[in-house]
Amino acid sequence: MMRILPRLLGALLVIVLVVGTGVYFESQRKLGRTIDVDVAEIELPSASDEAALARGEHLAVIRACSGCHGADFGGETVIDDPMIGPVHAPNLTSGEGSVVADYTTTDWVRAIRHGLSRGGRPLQLMPSEEFTVMDADDLGNLIVYLESVPPVDRESPPSGIGPLGRVMLVVGEMRLAADVVDHEAPIEKAPDPSDALAYGEYLAATCTGCHGPGLSGGRIPGVPPDWPPAANLTPDEETGLGTWTEGDFVTALRTGTRPDGTKLDPVMPYAQFGTMNAGEMRSLWTYLKSLPVKEEGNR
Repeated sequence: MMRILPRLLGALLVIVLVVGTGVYFESQRKLGRTIDVDVAEIELPSASDEAALARGEHLAVIRACSGCHGADFGGETVIDDPMIGPVHAPNLTSGEGSVVADYTTTDWVRAIRHGLSRGGRPLQLMPSEEFTVMDADDLGNLIVYLESVPPVDRESPPSGIGPLGRVMLVVGEMRLAADVVDHEAPIEKAPDPSDALAYGEYLAATCTGCHGPGLSGGRIPGVPPDWPPAANLTPDEETGLGTWTEGDFVTALRTGTRPDGTKLDPVMPYAQFGTMNAGEMRSLWTYLKSLPVKEEGNR
């Protein structure tokens, strides 16, 4: 055993080094590659169009842009975990430290709809799969609003990726938006808000990043292990919203309080979603109630 044990430990060390090296280079390849896409051309409204600016501001909140980039859009730390890696949402204003100060409309659309930087590299935590449904009017209003926000001088530390984050990226547990979205999908017209069911589905796209495409929640891929699982938004009576009323749903988003009196975890950006108007709330609720019942975690 004394002769065999060092050999076994040596073999194990070699395996760890080989696997670790493979994971490192594969994760670097995924993050460092360049993806060329045809970016749809859209026309921005006038920077003096007050209605467009108001609509853009509303969208920036209810689509949770401020949840990651901060209330002043000057950037915030989203994940600070040495194993996953530090992830910082960048400064979206025109101040010092901005990453978008000289962005063109095409650059904005590439980042928002495709999850790619100006140079075509995948953005690490940009949930573009939630924004590909946004129509040209809403997208233009959002961009013209973000270009109008007051400058904030704030340097964002560079985002990184830790050893666990690299493993998750390689095995598919952490998925880059650039690998998820359909880069050839055209920009579709948004449903009419009078169609509550269709418009609710349009709004619910923002929920899919955490709650999953089927909105049944469960553990959120690619985040630190101490983050709580996303709730089940389907009408399942045991683990979902099956026993909730529309009033319960509105109260939860407005105040962060569930029907049983418990509070939503701050990871859930209810403060942003709670600013939806009454029509948007009703549309979103109408859509969620129409979903097929699923047990929690069956994303």
